[in-house]
Amino acid sequence: MKVVLLCGGINKRMPPIVKHKSLLRFAGKPLIAHQIERAKQGGLNQFVIVANPENATDLKTAIASIPDIDTDFAIQKKPLGMADALMTASALVGQEPFIVANPNDIFDASVYTSLLSEYNKNNAYSCYLVAHKTKGYFPGGYLAVNKNNEISRIVEKPAKGEEPSNLVNIVIHLHREPKRLLDYIAKTVSTADDVYEKALDRMIQDGYNLKAVVYEGQWQAIKYPWHILGAMDYFLGQLTPRISPRAKISDRAVIDTSVTIEDNVRVFEGAVIRGPSYIGRDSVIGNNVLVRQAMIGERCVVGYGTEVKHAYIGDGCWFHSNYIGDSVIDDDCSFGAGTVLANLRFDETNITMEIDSDKVDTGYDKLGAIIGRGCQTGINASLMPGVRVGPDSFVGAHVCLAHDLEARKKVIAEPRYRVLLNETKPAPGKRQKALKKLVE
Repeated sequence: MKVVLLCGGINKRMPPIVKHKSLLRFAGKPLIAHQIERAKQGGLNQFVIVANPENATDLKTAIASIPDIDTDFAIQKKPLGMADALMTASALVGQEPFIVANPNDIFDASVYTSLLSEYNKNNAYSCYLVAHKTKGYFPGGYLAVNKNNEISRIVEKPAKGEEPSNLVNIVIHLHREPKRLLDYIAKTVSTADDVYEKALDRMIQDGYNLKAVVYEGQWQAIKYPWHILGAMDYFLGQLTPRISPRAKISDRAVIDTSVTIEDNVRVFEGAVIRGPSYIGRDSVIGNNVLVRQAMIGERCVVGYGTEVKHAYIGDGCWFHSNYIGDSVIDDDCSFGAGTVLANLRFDETNITMEIDSDKVDTGYDKLGAIIGRGCQTGINASLMPGVRVGPDSFVGAHVCLAHDLEARKKVIAEPRYRVLLNETKPAPGKRQKALKKLVE
């Protein structure tokens, strides 16, 4: 059975992280590679990847070394949603049952085995949709079901408090009759990005049976940039701790047992790495550095006295005497000495970010900065909780940045010092008078 992986969309909610979500690297591998490995563990090895013209080459490179898979690519020329992606891939899918999956949803391999088990047990349903029980509100699609988990409605992004159930619709769907699905998609019109969901709803109204397959394992969606931290936590929890024999670790460094350190990493005296943490190949962890519950990419230099706490760090980043708390830092960033990324409001309430002119609650009461690729900061720069900095921007020395900064912008402090001639000798202070008495 083929798995269609949807990688053709754009990251409209993800700025300042501009890398396609399926190409984000976790524990040294791009997300798309992790997803294919999960599907292989579930017994699947045939894939159709729907890419766009900008990411197709990178996606092909990302999966080139994965053995024993059969992969085709379909190019979605414009980001017109799931329905258009499936129409684009229709010739490669054929007429056999297939699975469509959103690679930005992170889950265990058991999701595939559960889905296939339900299909093989009772293939009387037209479609099988994976659902996950949520404990809180999630800004996505929900399923209304009966006691047998048969779906009566698909409700896309209901308002908080108006959810039809606690079952979130995860886009891992098995379709038994591709032609029928595509016929319904072709007949469905919508001004919103929900043609696929509306097509499924029309199938339900016309009497076709859809089944919800409840998945109770771990699940993390990446919809907003702060979700990268949740994805990081998932993959840190999946790692088998190890230290490469090619790493050079000082005898005076402290390394937890739940830490993974890759080839050619150097860890200097006084460094402490608390797990779960991951250090990518060719990186340097300097003297008196503290890393805890973090993922650091390849070719990074975490210099003297820096603390990295629960943060995702891309490749090629350089730090020196910094505090980086609960933050997401993309590739090739460099921080001047003394730069601090604050992660907690004084009132200790949740951090919000503005997405498409709306204030969105991140769900985190501790959240630092989200910083795009190629950014720099000067010495003693401070970034307030929840601040976003666009790619290739510069935050100058001594700036306290309390608001988002767009891509390719520079913000600098402009101190207006006045230097005056002191024409009078200052009167001696109390301590000077006391000292004079002692001397006399």
